[in-house]
Amino acid sequence: MGKMAFKFEKLVVWKKAIELSDNVNRVAKSFPKDEMYILTSQIKRAADSVSLNIAEGSTGQTNAEFNRFLSIALRSNIEVVGCIYLAKSRAIISGIDFDDIYTRCFEILIMISALKKTLV
Repeated sequence: MGKMAFKFEKLVVWKKAIELSDNVNRVAKSFPKDEMYILTSQIKRAADSVSLNIAEGSTGQTNAEFNRFLSIALRSNIEVVGCIYLAKSRAIISGIDFDDIYTRCFEILIMISALKKTLV
């Protein structure tokens, strides 16, 4: 198609959320099989939820509605952080992967918070 047709495609925070999701998906592939339906599923759903809620909220919504979707994205982002702490305590994530995902989540937290302030 070439050009961006949706508002969210222009949002840097959405692009960062896609990168987070890709990274979480890569890391979760190495989680043990007994975590497949628990932590693996949870962290992947939470990571995907960040970009999906930014996208859904940005298109054809009022500022108040977009703000609500951003709040959901923010909670999902924090859920990813909770999941990596669980993974770390269960010794199923490396320190490097923990730090990388944590840093990405913190950056997204700052960006979503800033975007929310513009919608008030």
